[in-house]
Amino acid sequence: MDPHGGHYLNKDAVLSPLGAARMCQLLLGCTIMALVSHSAGYSATYGTFCMFVWCFCFAVTLVVFTLDITRLYTCMPISWDNFTVAFAMLATLMYITASVVYPVYFLQTECPDDSCEVQMYRIAVTVCSCVCCFPYGTEVFLTRAKPGAVVGYMATVSGLLKVVQGFVACIIFGALANDSEYNLYIATQYCVVVYSLCFSVTVIVVILTVSGRTSALRFPFDRFVVVYTFFAVILYLSTALIWPIFSFDKKYGTTTRPEDCPRGECPWDSKLVVAVFTNVNLILYFIDLVYSQRIRFVSSSAV
Repeated sequence: MDPHGGHYLNKDAVLSPLGAARMCQLLLGCTIMALVSHSAGYSATYGTFCMFVWCFCFAVTLVVFTLDITRLYTCMPISWDNFTVAFAMLATLMYITASVVYPVYFLQTECPDDSCEVQMYRIAVTVCSCVCCFPYGTEVFLTRAKPGAVVGYMATVSGLLKVVQGFVACIIFGALANDSEYNLYIATQYCVVVYSLCFSVTVIVVILTVSGRTSALRFPFDRFVVVYTFFAVILYLSTALIWPIFSFDKKYGTTTRPEDCPRGECPWDSKLVVAVFTNVNLILYFIDLVYSQRIRFVSSSAV
């Protein structure tokens, strides 16, 4: 018993719906890693990425579950609620990505006689990875902001969108790094600067919120978020117009995919990925701007 008469261990961390969701995350994550290590296997950059996702999410979830059940999170200099909901959102996105990437590169339409067992393990990995998206999504659903409740900023729609925006930006950076030829024109280099700037500020917003240091700003945090989101919309709108022109216009590139363009190693494919996810992030920032007008910050501790 603690000095206030309560239990040292937090039973709600196990017996609550949130606790059940985290235990499912751990069980499925452990199953995936065991299957991959046993026979499913992984290789190359895409396989390493998937394995990193499963190991990283399992490790952080285990730490979160342990700190929650022992109440040791109260000793940490962070905003616990903001951290857990932000991680749950990130883990959901990472698992969705791994659940798409792994079968695309490791599952075959036909199974050779000598590798059918490996194929079955890979199917099991894919299924478990897809299923594990739901416990993480459930945690986001359970900890999100409810009408009239005082919650941390990351639990609001605007806060969750910040995580999604940062994740989409990482996809854009990955495509840019994959021989996208962005350095051919000053206009496309400008687009890269926009992506980097918006991503950096988004990460700063998340870090300030999770660390509980929003009061360190010399101006209101809510106003900073709205002003930044407004400029992000303008900047992304400019890139949504500039990038396709300098990537697919006949004067600067090709409008259709070249025939001698190997899959996964084609600049045209990378340019297309950047163009698509630029528009995705533009929509996300616009929704964020609209929703952020409705947020009311009760105090610095609430954000």
